Amino acid sequence: MHRSTLTLGAAVLFACASPLAAEIEEVVVTGDLREAELLRTPASVTVVDAEVIAARGATHLEDVLNVAPNVNAASGASRARFFQVRGIGERGQFAEPIDPSVGVIVDDVDLSGAAGAAALFDMQQVEIFRGPQSGRYGANAHAGLIVLRSNAPTDTAEGYLNLEAGEFDSRRLGAALSGPIAGESLTGRIAVQVNESDGYIDNVFLGRPTGDRDEAALRTRLRWRASDALNADFTYTRVEIDNGYDHFSFESNRDTRSDAPGQDDQDADLVSLRLSWDGPGRDAEVIAAHSNSRIDYGYDEDWSFVGLHPDEYSSTDRYLRNRDTLTLEARVRSDEDGRVLGERGDWLAGVYFHEREVDLTRLYTFLPGPFSSSYETRRLAAFGELGYDLRDDLRIVGGMRFELRDDRYDDSNGVSFDPDDDLWGGRLGLEWDLGGDLLAFVTTARGYKAGGFNTDGTLDADLRQFDSESVWNHEIGLKGRFVDGALGARVALFWMDREDQQVATSIVRVRPDGSSEFIDFIGNAAEGTNRGMEIEFDWIATEQLTLSGSLGLLGTELENFVNSAGDDLSGRDQAHAPRYQFHLAADWAGPRGLFARLETEGRDDFYWSDSHAERNSAYELVHARVGWRGERLEVSVFGRNLTDEDYGVRGFGGFGNDPRNGYLTQEYVQLGEPRIVGVSARLGF
Repeated sequence: MHRSTLTLGAAVLFACASPLAAEIEEVVVTGDLREAELLRTPASVTVVDAEVIAARGATHLEDVLNVAPNVNAASGASRARFFQVRGIGERGQFAEPIDPSVGVIVDDVDLSGAAGAAALFDMQQVEIFRGPQSGRYGANAHAGLIVLRSNAPTDTAEGYLNLEAGEFDSRRLGAALSGPIAGESLTGRIAVQVNESDGYIDNVFLGRPTGDRDEAALRTRLRWRASDALNADFTYTRVEIDNGYDHFSFESNRDTRSDAPGQDDQDADLVSLRLSWDGPGRDAEVIAAHSNSRIDYGYDEDWSFVGLHPDEYSSTDRYLRNRDTLTLEARVRSDEDGRVLGERGDWLAGVYFHEREVDLTRLYTFLPGPFSSSYETRRLAAFGELGYDLRDDLRIVGGMRFELRDDRYDDSNGVSFDPDDDLWGGRLGLEWDLGGDLLAFVTTARGYKAGGFNTDGTLDADLRQFDSESVWNHEIGLKGRFVDGALGARVALFWMDREDQQVATSIVRVRPDGSSEFIDFIGNAAEGTNRGMEIEFDWIATEQLTLSGSLGLLGTELENFVNSAGDDLSGRDQAHAPRYQFHLAADWAGPRGLFARLETEGRDDFYWSDSHAERNSAYELVHARVGWRGERLEVSVFGRNLTDEDYGVRGFGGFGNDPRNGYLTQEYVQLGEPRIVGVSARLGF
């Protein structure tokens, strides 16, 4: 049984609207320092809009990432919290401190490292920036940035109700209501969603599902137009996640034997306020955001039950975290009337403050008592950007960011440190307007990520500290529309040089009872290179058919790196960096309101970790949706992973956990979602 909840849910299952019903809409990128049309943004960014979110039946950020090239996710939980862009990014977290390489921002709130709460209900779009964004957003955007923007309040009253049901007793209920509150000056929007499922994990020992999902979310947005020049946007989001976690088995399938299944719970409150002022010659924004997340993550470490084998061990591991994050930012930028340098230049300047406090309590069978730690980090940054028109069609842009960082860590083992660091990043780019909706760009950007300490009490002293990492990203791109606007294409080539590359590795220590202790820690490789190509397109092939897709090619390499086992991995691919990824989709808008979408996605095999040689297998998935849409009512039938492919979303190796084979070292894989078929209905009002 699932816990009861009073919260209704808002789904984003809008219909796959025909792209031919109106002129092509311009996609606007909102997550950059200046809003701009996608085709005028000199960066590699994918925008996943509400129609694609709906067509995929996506409920969480992890459900749409495969649309973008060279973007990967690591699960190891009921929902993915950590992401990799162009082969760079963390794959999990078992101790403090850690700073993700890929930032996640939801309505101006920093959810980096806590993206289990990145629900997609009533979401306008998801923007996925690839390559370093440190010059704009700091250390948490070392490899890339993911920005989620929910639907804004509307000037006229509107709303919808959504229902969905599928296999594994999956059901989703949602609603949204938007419109004026006090004339034209104050508008609001409220959206709620409940997503429940028994999940696809069958615990054969307990005789019941143990990978259940029970997720609820509420979002309220208010927009106040104080005057023609001053606007205020307020957002409050409440997310409640009460999911089971029991996804690993000795056979790497979906049948488990745990006698103490784990949990992956998160209660999060997200609040943001954005004040926007349009003044003479300049615009200003002040953004304040706060999040509090209570995360309860745990699992049955032995993956079995007492009585399985005489050589068994029994252990559970549980991590209770309380995360508080506060960000304050102020930006001032020129408008058309405030251009400088002979009216050929525009500028932007800002300051940024970030404070995060994480309190951890770990309850582990093999510890003498509860382990606790407290980690605080404060960052103060100043940033600026200057653009100059060399000619009417040629522009140069440069930006810099300087960051002061101060950390503090203490734990119950007596480990304490308080490092500080000065970091910097930025970019220099050249933009060439080739005319006719065609833009070419060349950029060089430097990203950075702070160093830190490994805090596990059993680690040796020489494995404690790791240094900061920097990356230089050199990129050339071309984007535009062709064939009278029917074909849109975006192409980028990139080369990344990583210095003092931070590498997540592990060591395995054998306990007296023969079982293994698995210890994650971070070290530095001397260097690394990541290079590749990304292609995205959308094509209105006929009046009824639209095709879209992406292709990512990636080559990565470790240089001068010896892992904890003493293996020299120089020249080997980096972990979670498949050499190719692709996505293809076909949208059909037929007569009398009929519509359909067919899509496929896939990726090459890749190493699970830099500490062993186990690899995830290459795979391809197929999804489809068919339905009918009337003036207000829409119904559809959907299927995800139609071929019922077994594919991994997290893997480990280099240790044994099965007493029946003498704890033989082998690979263990967490499988993704099997085939899911269901129906949905949406009523607009």
